Amino acid sequence: MEKDEEEGEGEEHEEDDTPKPDFKPPPVIPKEDNHTGANKKLFFVCNEPGKAWTKLPPVTPAQIVCARQIKKFFTGRLDAPIISYPPFPGNEINYLRAQIARISAGTQISPLGFYQFDEEEEEEEEEGARDTFIENPDYEGIPVKDLVDPSLANWVHHAQHILPQGRCSWFNPIQPQEDDFEDEEDEEEREEPDEPEPEVGPPVLTPISEDVEIESTPPWTARLSSTLVPQYAIAMMQSNLWPGAYAFGTEKKFENVYIGSGHKYLPDNYSPPPPPPVEEEFPSGPEITEAEDPTPEEEAALRAAQREAMEAAEDLEDVEEDDDDDE
Repeated sequence: MEKDEEEGEGEEHEEDDTPKPDFKPPPVIPKEDNHTGANKKLFFVCNEPGKAWTKLPPVTPAQIVCARQIKKFFTGRLDAPIISYPPFPGNEINYLRAQIARISAGTQISPLGFYQFDEEEEEEEEEGARDTFIENPDYEGIPVKDLVDPSLANWVHHAQHILPQGRCSWFNPIQPQEDDFEDEEDEEEREEPDEPEPEVGPPVLTPISEDVEIESTPPWTARLSSTLVPQYAIAMMQSNLWPGAYAFGTEKKFENVYIGSGHKYLPDNYSPPPPPPVEEEFPSGPEITEAEDPTPEEEAALRAAQREAMEAAEDLEDVEEDDDDDE
């Protein structure tokens, strides 16, 4: 009985000709390690002074990519769900971390020459983009009047740029897997996918004068903190791309601060992205076209033809039997 059951199961397995889909979901882009890229720093938040601090989790590329497509106001509850389209992969704590990463990458600036690349690490990082720097011990400071120069040539970005992929360092999503090369014949027949073009962004310590304008509006506005007592004024840089982001400096000191709603400036009103287009119908053909039901007359004619064919077959069998008997 056991053998019969095994044979029956084997036959059922062999007869299963159900087509299998060839679709494979896109590979998941891994998050950057701690102390690197968008996760270079840790952040702690609290709603009111004196309350407990909450550590924010590392940010993932998927969260940054989705945060660029939505616009949600913060409620102050870290466990609040983010209901949006496209669906955001996480709660408000993850959305807050993604916005902090975006704001930091776009608004953390410092006076030109305050930071410099380490000469010892420069040789090791010749192949890739340099992402580490040190404070320049020989920095002599820049006069305030030069820091507010409209050319914006005396300020640089000291935070890494976030690529469209959601990472600061590009990750190749096409990685060979061991399962793909088990059979040599399959390896020869398989077509290799096109190698994606690596994403490249501006390097660290790029002047803010190279930032893209927003419909003829400069990305930064430079001004003095006071025109009444200019001898005691400090330089102030206001971001027009992220309202609420400021940098201020004087001589050898500078600092960055952000007081805003966490939203990027949009020249037009926000409009959620449209849903993807509807899938196309399967191409029509005779193999999938549904046949029309026959009329009663056609059914009667078919039965009569089948009956005549059966009678003719029976007569032919009778004739063959009579011939056999005669022999």
